[in-house]
Formats: sequence, structure tokens, C-alpha cells
Amino acid sequence: MTAQPSTLPLVFDAPRRTPTPRHLADLDPAQRRAEVGALGLPGFRADQLARHYFGRLTADLDAMTDLPAGAREKLGELLPPLVVPVLEQACDDGTTRKTLWKGHDGARAESVLMGYPDRATVCISSQAGCGMACPFCATGQGGLQRNLSTAEIVEQVRQAAAAARDGALGAPARLSNVVFMGMGEPLANYKRVVAAVRRITEPTPDGLGISARGVTVSTVGLVPAIDKLAAEGLPVTLAVSLHTPDDELRDTLVPVNNRWKVAEVLDATRRYAQATGRRVSIEYALIRDVNDHPWRAELLAKLLRQRVGAKRVHVNLIPLNPTPGSEWDASPRPVQDEFVRIVRDAGVACTVRDTRGREIAAACGQLAAQV
Repeated sequence: MTAQPSTLPLVFDAPRRTPTPRHLADLDPAQRRAEVGALGLPGFRADQLARHYFGRLTADLDAMTDLPAGAREKLGELLPPLVVPVLEQACDDGTTRKTLWKGHDGARAESVLMGYPDRATVCISSQAGCGMACPFCATGQGGLQRNLSTAEIVEQVRQAAAAARDGALGAPARLSNVVFMGMGEPLANYKRVVAAVRRITEPTPDGLGISARGVTVSTVGLVPAIDKLAAEGLPVTLAVSLHTPDDELRDTLVPVNNRWKVAEVLDATRRYAQATGRRVSIEYALIRDVNDHPWRAELLAKLLRQRVGAKRVHVNLIPLNPTPGSEWDASPRPVQDEFVRIVRDAGVACTVRDTRGREIAAACGQLAAQV
């Protein structure tokens, strides 16, 4: 089967939109104290507000009873309602919950909260839509509306953490993992995503206190941004959406490959792994008769060994999830198993991702922010 190219252009710079209201989560601790001072309040009120927001996971001013009523009213300026849930859906016996969020300007994005026996994970969006135009991804085929602000990203995590704590997945759970694998190309919204990662990983009350090792940032392969992230001092996991090891097919499946070829992406992957000491995840959506051939499995393993190092990578196979209007579907199980065997036999770790949320269009590549 021949892969059909995307009809959409690549978009790296998001359209300009109405500025998102300033929020506590946009600010570092020093900036918070300065903002609170500008409101005519002592700086320690910023620390109190942060303890409620990041530590107790609440933005309800009425619940902040250690703050005087007059102070609460003023501090409300730093907690505008940025993302409001429009629709919530659940499947997998309640252990997968998708939320459709509406921004202050009507822009929409989605996040997915997932419960496992040993952890709770939220998959969050960094943009409303996506400009990378991958033809097998519903988000990419919807185009890019705008970047999400730092606080809009953090709010998805805070509300997911509160929901998990309050038993939304069944039993109360602590949110331990955050994956930037929802809508958008995180490294195309670099400054805000990195600031959000800092808010997510900083200890409370400065941030949400989630371990950086529990945070994964995905990319289709924006090489300069991968190198920039490697220098940030943030030991997060990098997930590279490769999807095929050969440039001819990847030019079509992942259009950004027309700018940075497979070899360049894998070299940046090696540099990231060396700088951070973190093993990189190679994401690979298996598509029937498109990228699931044994020779591609062999080439994938060969290139990973040569350009990255077998011990520095882990291949994460994703059975293709159906999207509206697509003629492609997942590879048959025997083909999938053979692909896994070839990669493993070549000395590269390879597993198949547990597919969650298909019933509610919450699985990888299905997010489209539709009611």
C-alpha cells in the first residue's frame, strides 16, 4: 500500500490569537511575589496561594480560609479560569477518562487520564491542534489553532492530579506520570512547554512536585529544539515519533522529515541521551502494509544501534488507531509480533504499547477536540 501525503502544510509558528490571561502557573516564585506585591499585598501571600494551588491542588478561593477575604478577592486575579471542561468521557471500566477543554477564546484541546495498578498517568496537550500534518493522525489533519500557554498546560495536570486523588479512576490515586503526547508538537511551543515542565516538576509549593523522570516530552523530530532541550538540565524522557526508518516513506508519514532527515533526528537523539543520561523512546505506529515490513524492522534496529546505541533507546510500537476518513489500519498481530522479534533479536529493546481509550477516541493519534 502506498502512503498518501498530507494535504496540509507544515506550520511551525502558531497563529497569533488573543493573549491568554496571566495566571499563577505562568510565573516563577520571584515573579509571583512581585505580582502579589503589585496587588498591594505582602509577598508571603504568594507563597500561601501557591501552597493551595500546587500543594492542595485547588483553585477555589473560598477554600483558602487562611487568607483574609480581602486578600482572596485580589489574589483571584492570578487564578483566572483558563481551561473549562466541556465534555468528559470514560471507558476501560472507568480507568481511562478523556476531557475536552475550552480555553478563554474558545480554542479546544484534550487530555486523557489513565489509571494503572501501579500508577496514574495523564496525557496532555501543548497546542490546540497541531501543525505537523502527519496524515495518519487526526490531530495533525485538523491543523493548528494556537499554542497553549504555560498555565493552560499546567492546569491540565493540576486538574488531573486532583481528579485522581479524589477517586475519578475508582480508588484514590496519586498522579505520578505526565506525557506530552496529546494534541500538538511540544517542541514547536518550546518556551511554554519547558516552563510548564518546570512548574510540573518543581517541589511544592513552587510546583506540583512530580518527578522529572515521570515526565515524557514527545516530538516528531525538531532537531534544534531537541538539542536545546538537552541543555535545559531537565532529566525528562524524550519520545521521538519516528514511525519508519527510511527517508523516502518518512517524508510522507512525518512531513517534518523534509527538513530534518532520519539520520539527523537519530543523531540528535543520541546527543540527548548522552547529555541527560535518559533512555529515549522511539515511537513507531505500525500501519498495515505501509511501514510494517521485516526489512524496515531490520533497518530500524540497525540505525538505532549505529547512530544512538542499543542501550540508549527503547522502541515503543503502537498499533495504529483508527481515525475518521483514513484508509489505513493496524498491522495484523502476526506481522506485529514478527516486527518485535526482529528488533529484539538485533539487541534493541522493543515493546507494544497497551492501547487505551479507543472507544472514546482517546488513543494515540485520535485526539481531535470534537464534541
